[in-house]
Amino acid sequence: MDELGGALNGRQLRTRAYKMMDANGLRRVRLYDARASCLTSLANKGVPDHLLAMWAGHTNVKPTKRWYVKPDVADLLPAAEAWGGLAGGV
Repeated sequence: MDELGGALNGRQLRTRAYKMMDANGLRRVRLYDARASCLTSLANKGVPDHLLAMWAGHTNVKPTKRWYVKPDVADLLPAAEAWGGLAGGV
């Protein structure tokens, strides 16, 4: 919120977030990426999809899952192992 209690716009929010990151010696990350990391972490911890959508401010689960929730590395291992078996058999 700004000094008068109003909502910040995107530019104001980014400016404040980057100042806080800099002041605390943190690597700058895009707020979009931080949002995706948060939602992915919650999803990997078993938070139901409808609650993820509410957390993100979405009225529909589909955009939340499509744009923000990324697969965990462990979820990709079976695909990588299958590919290794297919590619390694030459």
